[in-house]
Amino acid sequence: MDAAEIRYAKRGALHVAYQVRGEGPIDVLGFGNGTTVWVDRDDEPHLRRFDERLASFSRLIRFDPSGLGLSDPVGSAPSTIETWMRDAVAVLDAAGSSRAALFGVGEGGLAAMLLAATHPERVSALVLLHCWARLVRDDDYKCGIPRAVVDQFFDATANPEYGGDTVDDVTVMAPSVDADVAFRSWWKLAGQRGASPATARASNDLIVTSDVRSVLPTIATPTLVLHRADNAFIRPGHSRYLADHLAEARLVELPGRDHVAFVGETDELLGEIEEFLTGSRGSVLADRVLATIVFTDIVDSTKRVAESGDRRWRELLENHDDMVGRQLHRFGGRQINTTGDGMVATFDGPARGVHCGLAICDGARQLGVAVRVGVHTGEIERRGDDIAGIAVHIAARVQSKAQPGEVWVSRTVRDLVAGSGLVFGDRGEHELKGVPGAWQLLAVLPDIA
Repeated sequence: MDAAEIRYAKRGALHVAYQVRGEGPIDVLGFGNGTTVWVDRDDEPHLRRFDERLASFSRLIRFDPSGLGLSDPVGSAPSTIETWMRDAVAVLDAAGSSRAALFGVGEGGLAAMLLAATHPERVSALVLLHCWARLVRDDDYKCGIPRAVVDQFFDATANPEYGGDTVDDVTVMAPSVDADVAFRSWWKLAGQRGASPATARASNDLIVTSDVRSVLPTIATPTLVLHRADNAFIRPGHSRYLADHLAEARLVELPGRDHVAFVGETDELLGEIEEFLTGSRGSVLADRVLATIVFTDIVDSTKRVAESGDRRWRELLENHDDMVGRQLHRFGGRQINTTGDGMVATFDGPARGVHCGLAICDGARQLGVAVRVGVHTGEIERRGDDIAGIAVHIAARVQSKAQPGEVWVSRTVRDLVAGSGLVFGDRGEHELKGVPGAWQLLAVLPDIA
């Protein structure tokens, strides 16, 4: 999916940034995704795939509320849920949408519910994921979070004096990608771009003080309330309250721990949304794409642990993982998971995958370790945040044959990068365990490439 063009809607003197993707029969207006990152950060693979799926059956419209992201600052007047709602109406008008389904995540649900109550003629359906009517606990709202806990979290994540060290918001909000260094790097940069510390603090104050319980009885829009059952950041009690107090609501609790919408187990979540909005559910089994798969592994890791000790080895692994994350970000790779002392990543192009493998080998040498890297290009099946298929097994087997400090590739990769300037040395034909036939493997010559 290509990056969507940034457009601007006018609300008085303010410019509200928005994007439109897809050409489906229904309009879907997105209110957040569980982070302060809304538009213009679709370079993150999980987010890109999530919005790709939404845009496959809709015309997906996303926007930055005034004061956040690429939209104009609001000046001295504080933002309110009403101003976020007015931003949304301005975006619908600018996008030529007379009626849309609203998809609210987290705090985005506050403005989505207010819009459904205030302008029901503009809203065809309402989807609420990990939303709440009121965040903070009260005598008549026992499912809320204690105010002290909320204040502590927001102080730690929005106050620059803390340096972001007291609370790991990735672990809390997106535990499934806790070990993904590339995601962590993106998360930090995207959050800083989305809001300054003062703006983030003002937004947090708005979230803490907002209460739309009195609005709920006025909403007659068909509503799907979704919640991942093991979300420890926003407990399911909030969604159960909404389902009990919205006349046309249906609650679906799904497996999963992540608060952030676009990571973790997304297939079932997106399937529920598609079926609710269109009446049918598309197949995710057909999500097969051509990709370059890169496997890396540290050589003789067991021996290194014995020589250096657990503590020193742990520090070395952390430095190694940070280095790998930087190189993946540099070359546009997407980390799939870790494999003990290595990792698996995918790339859109084979040359970038090879160059990233070379950079990882060089970085590992500077850390005093050797890695072996295997690269193969083939069709993979994307299963949520994971991948499968024979191409994945081939890349793993190529890596297992590579010599320490070298990047080995299949002949397929060599043929695809012809003309790139990369130079290879033939390493002969090999039997790859579990893969039929003999495979010609080649080593990249980094001193010539």
